[in-house]
Formats: sequence, C-alpha cells, structure tokens
Amino acid sequence: MHRQAEADDAQPPRPGLPSQALASLRPYAPLAAPFAHEPLREDDPRQVGRYRLTARLGEGGMGTVYLGMSPGARQVAVKVVREELVSDPSFRRRFAREVDAARRVSGFHTAPVVDAGPEDTRPWLVTEYIPGPSLHEVLGIHGPLSAPTLRALALGVAEALEAIHACGIVHRDLKPGNILVSAAGPRVIDFGIARGAEATALTESDVVVGTRGFLAPEQLTGAPLSSAVDMYAFGMVLCHAGGAARHAEGTSLAGAARLLPADLASVATACLDHDPAGRPSPTEVLRSIGGADTGTPSDWLPPALRTLVDLHQAATVTAAPPA
Repeated sequence: MHRQAEADDAQPPRPGLPSQALASLRPYAPLAAPFAHEPLREDDPRQVGRYRLTARLGEGGMGTVYLGMSPGARQVAVKVVREELVSDPSFRRRFAREVDAARRVSGFHTAPVVDAGPEDTRPWLVTEYIPGPSLHEVLGIHGPLSAPTLRALALGVAEALEAIHACGIVHRDLKPGNILVSAAGPRVIDFGIARGAEATALTESDVVVGTRGFLAPEQLTGAPLSSAVDMYAFGMVLCHAGGAARHAEGTSLAGAARLLPADLASVATACLDHDPAGRPSPTEVLRSIGGADTGTPSDWLPPALRTLVDLHQAATVTAAPPA
C-alpha cells in the first residue's frame, strides 16, 4: 500500500532544503494495521468526571488518553495525568494555566477542549474526539501524500496554527503524531505541553520540550522561544508528509525538495530557516498557497485514505459499546 508522490520531470528545479533540517529527517517505518483500540487495563479508571471510559487511545509522557462517552453519548478524548506528576505543585500550576489557554482556541482544524478537572487528584482534560488516524499512522501505511492532499493538509494545519497563535499559545510539539486525518480535514491536537506565550516563568530553562526531529534550532540552544518554533515544525511535517523523509539519505537537497510541489517546497524551505525571524507566519503561509484549488473538505482524501479513516471509525465504534 506504500505510495510515492510522483515527481514531474518537466518541472523546473525547486529550492533545496537546508542541510541541518535534512539531516534530521528519518524515513517512516511501515506500520501494521494499527486501528484496534486497546482495551482498558485492570488498573485503568472506568469513570473520569462525568465521562465513562471505554478504551485506551494512547499513552505519552504526560499521561494516558482514553476514549470516553459524555452523558449525552458523545465520544470524547479524555487525557488523565500520570500519577507521578500530580504531586508537583509547579506542574499543577502549569497544567491549569494551559487548560485555561487551550479553552480559548477555536477553529475548524483543532480539537476543542470541552471540559477539564485541573484541581482533581488526577488532573484531566477532555477534548472533542476526532474519528481518524494520526498523520504518523497514515504515512506508515499509505506512504507520502499526493500533491492535492498534501496541499489541503498544509492549509488546514496552517489555519490551526493561526488560531492557536492568536490565543498567545505556542504548541511546541507539532508533529505527524499530533495531527489527525479526518474526513472533514486535518486537526491539530495535544496542547498538553503547549504554553501561553506569556508563561515562560513556568518552564525551566534547561528542559527541552518537544520531539526530536521537529525541534527548531532555538529549542536546542536555550534561546528565547516564539511561535516561530511551530513554523519550523510545520516545515518538517511537510517534508515528512511529502516524502522527503523517505528519500533524504543519500539524496541531494534539490532532489529531496522535488518530492514536494513547487509552492510547498518554497514554503517548507522558508519555515526551516535557521533564523526564527526568517520563517513565515501561518497567515503568510495561507496567503502563499491558499489560492490553489484544494477541493472541499469532503473530497480532500483519495479513496485509499478515506478507507483508512473509515476503518479507524469502525474500530472506534467497536471500542465504545453501549453502557
């Protein structure tokens, strides 16, 4: 099922990717069928706040994410903080601050926060559940995206970042695993390690937050951070989704960039500028590539990817039996 984006030999040379960025690209390993949600374990909670938990969706450094049902039978994603973190007063303050910030974010391409319990013994956060696999899963199964789908992905993620940054939030961990592919378009999720831009005092200076391969240079050097770190990660996401990661090793910079459509190659190169001031804003990205015909949200996915989304939804229905 792996596919490679087709390159048009008749197209002119495209801008090359900065060597530092190219060096951090890594090919995706193929995934087996990944959509069967994990059953609840014996020590997992069955209820968090008003929400009945039905399955495990994933686990990370901050906590476990569960599939849940609201009292009105709406599916939600419930993140419960790890037990070892809850005794740290500074963590609790940061978590409460980030919950407050995340509540302000809205837009078509994010997963809105619908409830939270930051003061509970085990703090928790509830967001709208988005029925779809992550971009990481899609790339592992399907391979690089076609040009129309890649462009629609870029526009959706840029619009999400525009909404996030407008609320004074820096995501700091944008990556394929934090982008969901749904029938209605891409959704950016997981504000668990995001921070209000004004809340720098709550983050220790010697702690690097984010995922290797998507970190901007200033995140590694301890320099002041801004929303430009998300734009660097955005450029890396485009390179992964367009196939540059798969073909980076042993390939010239220009050859790797040719796997992206010309306008997106230009955007990716600008986003990967070593100087944060040289990176475009989400609004500038939207202006740069927004004139292309990307289709309606209902047809942004080719049949093979729509099948993956349908399989994910079927697994979710199985994992959420009636009470």
